[in-house]
Amino acid sequence: MAAQFVRYTPDVDIVEPHFAQNLQTVIEKTESYIADSVEAGGTGRALRDAHAKGYGLVRGEVEILDGLPPEYAQGIYATPGTHDALIRFSNGSPHAGADARLGAATGLALKIFGINGPTLLEDEPDTGTFDYANINGPIFFCNTVEHYLFIQELFLNTAAYFSQGRPGAHRFFTDFVTGKGTLDRDNWAWDEFLAFLRLSKTPPANVLLSSYWTMGAVRHGDYIAKVRITPDPHSAAAVVQRAIDPTSAAEVFRPALVAELQERPYAFDIQVQLCTDLARMPVEDTTVEWPEQLSPPVTVAKLRLPRQDISGQNNLEKMDALSFTPWRVTAEHAPLGNIMRARKEVYRHSSIERHKLNQQPRTEPRSADEILGPAHHGDYAGGE
Repeated sequence: MAAQFVRYTPDVDIVEPHFAQNLQTVIEKTESYIADSVEAGGTGRALRDAHAKGYGLVRGEVEILDGLPPEYAQGIYATPGTHDALIRFSNGSPHAGADARLGAATGLALKIFGINGPTLLEDEPDTGTFDYANINGPIFFCNTVEHYLFIQELFLNTAAYFSQGRPGAHRFFTDFVTGKGTLDRDNWAWDEFLAFLRLSKTPPANVLLSSYWTMGAVRHGDYIAKVRITPDPHSAAAVVQRAIDPTSAAEVFRPALVAELQERPYAFDIQVQLCTDLARMPVEDTTVEWPEQLSPPVTVAKLRLPRQDISGQNNLEKMDALSFTPWRVTAEHAPLGNIMRARKEVYRHSSIERHKLNQQPRTEPRSADEILGPAHHGDYAGGE
C-alpha cells in the first residue's frame, strides 16, 4: 500500500509560550558573542556564532530532476532544470582554530541561483537565491527556545569547561541536563542531552563523504519534509582521502577537500523525506530521527561539483563575506517548528552584525560567477 503523506497545514507549527521574549535574549547573546569574537576569536575578524570556520567555497550546479512523483515535485522541485550554485563547507563549532579542537560536526550550506519568487526574508525578498544550511547529523540537540538559551551559553563557553579536564566536563554535562539549575527535575533536558551525546560521537570524515540534514522539518509544498544532501555513491567511491585524523595536523578537513576537488568532479544527491506520521516523525521534537522505514528519502535533484581549485586565500575571503540561512527560501519550503523559527531572526541579526563589524557589504550575489569569476568548463560528476 502506498504511504499516506501528511498534508501541510499551518497548525503543525505550535508557537511556544514566551517565544518572542526568549528569542530576543538569544539574539542579544549572539550579537554580543560576535562583537567579542573580533578580539577573542583569534582571527582579528568577527566570527559566525556557529560554523565559524569555513573549509572552502565551492562552485556547483543543481539539476532538478524531471519525472518526479507529484508528491515530490513540489515548490522549486516542480520545475526541472539546472541552476548554478555555491557551497560552503564548514565546521559546526562557534570557534575557529585547529581542527582537533573543534569536533567533527561539519556543515554544508548550499546557495542555489535563479529561483523565481519572493523569499521569506522580508528585508531581501527578491534575491533569486535559495539556501540550505545543513549539518552532518539527522537530529538536533535542542527543542525549545527556552532550552536554547542555556544550551547556546554552554556552547559559546565550551573551551572554558573542557579546559578543566574531567571536572569541567562533568560541570558541562550537569549544566546541560539541568539547564544550569533552572529546570525542574521533571523537565531536565535528557532528550537534548542524549541527542548531543549521539552527535558528539560522530567520527571525523572527509566532508565529501558525510550526509547533511536540515535537522528540523520544512514545508514541501503540500507536504512536510526533511531534506538530506548525501554523497552520490559513484563519487564517494572515488574519494582517495577517506580517513581524517584531526590530531595529525592543525588543518585536515580543508586540505583533504582541496586535494579531492583538484583531481576529480564530485556529486551529491538532494533527497526529500516526506512525513507520514506526525507522532513518529514529529515537527517540534528535533531530537527524534525520522525513521526511513516509514518514508525513505527520495532523490529530487543532483548537486554536481566540477573539478576546481579552491586552494587560494581569496577563496576563504570570498566565503567569509557570504551568508546562508534556512529562511532564504520560498514560502512553499518554509522551515517548521520553534527552533527553525528562531533561526530566522538569529541568523539575520548574526549576519548583519558580522558584516558590519567586518566592514563587508551585505548583498546577495546574483550568480556564482559574481563571486568566483567565470567558470572554466571542467568536468561535472555524473552518477544516476
